[in-house]
Amino acid sequence: MRCLSGIQPTGRPHWGNYFGAIRQYIRLQKDNQGFYFIADLHALTTVRDAATLRQNTLDSALDLLALGLDPRHATLFVQSAIPEVTELTWILMTGTPMGLLERCHAYKDKKAKGLSADAGLFAYPVLMAADILAYDSQLVPVGQDQVQHIEVTRDLAVAFNHHFGETFVIPKAQTLDVGAKVPGTDGVNKMSKSYDNTLPLFGDEKKIRKQIMRITTDSRPMEDAKDPTDDHLFQLYQLFADDEKVRQMRELYLRGGFGYGDVKKAVAEESEAYFAAARAKRIDLENHLDYVHQTLRDGATRAREVAAEVLSRCKSNCGLM
Repeated sequence: MRCLSGIQPTGRPHWGNYFGAIRQYIRLQKDNQGFYFIADLHALTTVRDAATLRQNTLDSALDLLALGLDPRHATLFVQSAIPEVTELTWILMTGTPMGLLERCHAYKDKKAKGLSADAGLFAYPVLMAADILAYDSQLVPVGQDQVQHIEVTRDLAVAFNHHFGETFVIPKAQTLDVGAKVPGTDGVNKMSKSYDNTLPLFGDEKKIRKQIMRITTDSRPMEDAKDPTDDHLFQLYQLFADDEKVRQMRELYLRGGFGYGDVKKAVAEESEAYFAAARAKRIDLENHLDYVHQTLRDGATRAREVAAEVLSRCKSNCGLM
């Protein structure tokens, strides 16, 4: 199946991004024809500095390649390098009901909070629809909060096909397995930039270890037995450790007689080992930026070939010369 996913270059990825989404994107490339793009056009709704957006876009490419995206099995490109997508966005806009966009949660939530919303945020779901439809995507892995956007895409594609004949492939959403709901460093909320409680995938290991050691915990005495099932440190630990180590840590919790500092050190050690290969690969990629840029150019060439076919079909069917 042709699988498509996009990453917004609005900041560096954290543990929650990886386990909640990126890891699963990477796995999907093995058995599917993967198209992965860096959504710099979407990022313009929040990033207002040119140098920052350029650097974030490059960092996103480095991160994805370091984490295992393989250009031999997947197409990696930058969204704005595919002008066919923006042309397709306008065609879709002409048949998009205002009410449909007004019901989309990103715009609706911002208005409910009394915040100003620009046209980019309002039309965001149509650009996302164009991203998906331009590559005849069949499968779109998304978090639960993005399922609505896939439904919008399906609605627009079905309506267009109804008016102008079979044009677009109707995509299906694959809801990502976020059962590994990654807890944040505040010990209360899931890991999210919105809560400022994240741990980065890449960066200075000493600084990351200090952040881990500052994770909020409760004040139960060391000698007390503790239930690991609802403990956020234990949840973090089991993301990285093998089954035997998880079993031993569970027994330690149930037995008691340990401090949370010991668990934090174990989380730090296991996470460092888990991401060691990716961190080494990222450093290597930073020293070979020509390869990274060429990978993005090659990906854009491949993506444009597909998008041009879809756009040509779309224009022909709806009467554009």
